[in-house]
Amino acid sequence: MATRKDEYSESSIRVLKGLEPVKQRPGMYTRTETPLHIIQEVVDNSADEALAGHGSRLEVTLHGDGSVSVEDDGRGIPVGPHPEERVPVVEIVFTRLHAGGKFDKQAGGAYSFSGGLHGVGVSVTNALAKRLEVTVWRDGAVHEIAFADGDVASKLKQKAPAKGERRTGTRVRVWPNPKYFDSPVVPQGDLVHLLRSKAVLLPGIKVTLTEEKTGRATTWQYQDGLRGYLTETLASSAGAEPVIPLFEGQQYADADHETFAEGEGAQWVVAFTDEGPLVRESYVNLIPTTAGGTHEAGLREGLFGAVKSFIELHSLLPKGVKLMSEDVFARASYVLSAKVLDPQFQGQTKERLNSRDAVRLVASLTRPQLELWLNQHVDSGRRLAELVIRQAQARSRAAQKVEKRKGSGVAVLPGKLTDCESTDVSRNELFLVEGDSAGGSAKMGRDKEFQAILPLRGKVLNTWETERDRLFANNEIHDIAVAIGVDPHGVADEPDLSNLRYGRICILSDADVDGSHIQVLLLTLFFRHFPRLVDRGHVCIARPPLFRVDVPAQGKRPLRKLYCLDEGELRHVEDKLRKDGVRDGSWTISRFKGLGEMNAEQLWETTMNPDTRRLVPVLLGSIDRAGTESRFTMLMGRGEAAARRSWIEERGNEAVVDV
Repeated sequence: MATRKDEYSESSIRVLKGLEPVKQRPGMYTRTETPLHIIQEVVDNSADEALAGHGSRLEVTLHGDGSVSVEDDGRGIPVGPHPEERVPVVEIVFTRLHAGGKFDKQAGGAYSFSGGLHGVGVSVTNALAKRLEVTVWRDGAVHEIAFADGDVASKLKQKAPAKGERRTGTRVRVWPNPKYFDSPVVPQGDLVHLLRSKAVLLPGIKVTLTEEKTGRATTWQYQDGLRGYLTETLASSAGAEPVIPLFEGQQYADADHETFAEGEGAQWVVAFTDEGPLVRESYVNLIPTTAGGTHEAGLREGLFGAVKSFIELHSLLPKGVKLMSEDVFARASYVLSAKVLDPQFQGQTKERLNSRDAVRLVASLTRPQLELWLNQHVDSGRRLAELVIRQAQARSRAAQKVEKRKGSGVAVLPGKLTDCESTDVSRNELFLVEGDSAGGSAKMGRDKEFQAILPLRGKVLNTWETERDRLFANNEIHDIAVAIGVDPHGVADEPDLSNLRYGRICILSDADVDGSHIQVLLLTLFFRHFPRLVDRGHVCIARPPLFRVDVPAQGKRPLRKLYCLDEGELRHVEDKLRKDGVRDGSWTISRFKGLGEMNAEQLWETTMNPDTRRLVPVLLGSIDRAGTESRFTMLMGRGEAAARRSWIEERGNEAVVDV
């Protein structure tokens, strides 16, 4: 008799220790196209030393054997034993996830501002390297340690410095392991851009890149920072002359600021051009945020508010033209460098900033300064206003062309649909909201310019086995189809999408089990009867928070309301509050029973504001359609009760039950 290989017992559970999670799933921690990001983690550490005021140089060397070394003259990584772990700190830094000197934000911490708070950093570099060597100059001695495949290969040892050598700093040499990357070669163009930007953001710091094979060394050192960098970059890309002088500035909160921590703020330079390619770069604590984020949203909000105020003050807006944020931003090139005390990034690669306060931080700094400048230089302000108004008129004409192509034979829109004002399909959003009460909050909290609301009554019909010609017998589905402007269709059909009225169709339901059920029913409808909308990425799921944490006022910090997506995020927020010195138990936690409990402002801030919400696109990805249809049939089919029961018995232990 054959023995079963699928036994599920205590011994089936595997615990990944140390750096094993990184080696098992490197794509969760870094970009795996090339080793650039793991080298950037080392560069960021040296840059953070310079940002903290320690060190004046950063040197990167591309060695002939494929390794890369990064050296600075900072304080040097501590080498003594950790007071709790009894292991050299330098060893902990390179071998433990979620360990580092950047979590301590209290007075006297090693770093007030830094790029990383996820706690992985150079430990990921070590995990994905064949070999990694660290040399630390500190306390009048030279300390060396080496690692292989993430483990200690040569224990920490100390030796006397060279005669007459008195220095501090760190050198890290990395041999990336090619098995983890599509290409083992560090792209030199991207590395040059990274190092050049560090020199720009750290005026006076000398940054050098040396190629060992050719002996060529390139050095960057900027005294005029962002302005010189943007001017140089625009000129090199054959961009047109700016229509007004560059708008630049910087401002940081002082110790008496009511809202933000001392030192938080931003530095920026913006150029408006009539034509030519745009240059747009942003950074948070020297980390390049290539996907933007809330600090860029703050810059956009500040520029729009200032320009709109100037145009209204001088009565420059033609009749019938309505200004929008993208009209001001359409021809703006900028370099933005924000300093945020506790940055929250999206994912480990830190390409996008998610910190909600950054919107208000940057907007509150940029708007008053641009407003003042425009009113002091009215001629320049008028030239900028002309550029912005031309953009608004061009956008309006494009929208009218789209409207004409739709034709006049459009079905009567549902009476309960609260439509948006814009006709720009790529920008418009339709929220399918669970219940009339939540629909009311959504109507009041939305941006009526581009967000439409369609409240749904109760649970939608399970349409997996419903014939297409019977769909419209259900009022809710009829209203959804008419509001979207696309007829139901099959996988093999080529539906007419020219009447599509919204670029995003967002499912917005409660963050509980019933809300998940409604999500499943709507996803079933779209997957079965509107597959082209799913294939083209038009369907999304909005993720409202399950908890709200009310934090009492602390000294000069006012009362705060923090929102948490789930229990894991709630635990993270509570841990952070304790580290920030908030007395344990002084905050109160409210669990939202439904969207209807949120007022309009809360719903906008947490779930509908494009700058702060979490919107998950619905896509098949690498899943094959046939397998997905088979799973849907088992889960949603009327005659599949026995198959569902077997599946639940087999996989029920994986369920997370919300009771």
